[in-house]
Amino acid sequence: MRPIIAITTTAVNTNIMTSANFNWNIISDLQMMLQYPFMQHAFEAGTIVAVVAGIVGYFVILRRSSFAAHALSHIGFAGAAGAVLMSLNPIVGLLVFTVGGGVAMATFGRKAMSRDVQIGIVLAFMLGIGVLFISLYTGYATEAYSILFGQILGISASDVLVTLIAALVILFSVAVIYRPLLFSSLSEDIAEAKGISIFWFGVFFMILLAVATSISVQVVGVLLIFALMVTPAAIAQRMTRHPAQGILLAVIIALLATWFGLFVSFYLPYPVSFFITTITFLGYSAVRFFEAVKPKLVSA
Repeated sequence: MRPIIAITTTAVNTNIMTSANFNWNIISDLQMMLQYPFMQHAFEAGTIVAVVAGIVGYFVILRRSSFAAHALSHIGFAGAAGAVLMSLNPIVGLLVFTVGGGVAMATFGRKAMSRDVQIGIVLAFMLGIGVLFISLYTGYATEAYSILFGQILGISASDVLVTLIAALVILFSVAVIYRPLLFSSLSEDIAEAKGISIFWFGVFFMILLAVATSISVQVVGVLLIFALMVTPAAIAQRMTRHPAQGILLAVIIALLATWFGLFVSFYLPYPVSFFITTITFLGYSAVRFFEAVKPKLVSA
């Protein structure tokens, strides 16, 4: 019954949003929006996910693991399909497959120079399993397919709590290993020469990335995970080379994109994930444009 309830709840919430009128009074608009519990939960979950995505995403960029984040999101969908086949919560399958896929990627691709090939091999195998799961399932996998594009408007208070707990575990883990993780991300060879275990740090980081991906899919879905996991961090890295400033900036960009996307989608009949991805893409495009014209402005 849960998939039916989730889809029905989302449909009702969408009808409420499309009937709302924007009156150009930001305070009044926010008050009207936040009177609905589903929008409160959406902002709570979106804020939590944006913070995690900004922090983990910055290390994804440093470690040149963007393809890994992309691959884990697709691997997660294969796990969700398997969970539906076994009548389990799709999030359980998504988490199991992303963690397993992340460990396999870290084990096979220990060095950044060969990582893309190994990630591609693991991704192809996991997608093959996902195709098998989908072919074996004879019902209508509503909840599994909703993971493709996110379901932030159907998030409940219990979902927010689970997201918060997972986020706290991720943030605590990053704080504990921050310095060696940063060192190994910037220079694997030098870190290894200093006695840092590149392999185990790689495995641990991939597990953190897998969990972060799993909790982020409810906001933007597995097909659009780059919107929060990679793009804000990519913008931040181009704006500053200082790691602490870069992480803070990535979090701020992810937060602004999520909040603004939720705000606009309340008054316009389009998906939240569309606005989040558009905002982050426009931000990245603006930074690249400024980089291109800056030398000309300086010389002038």
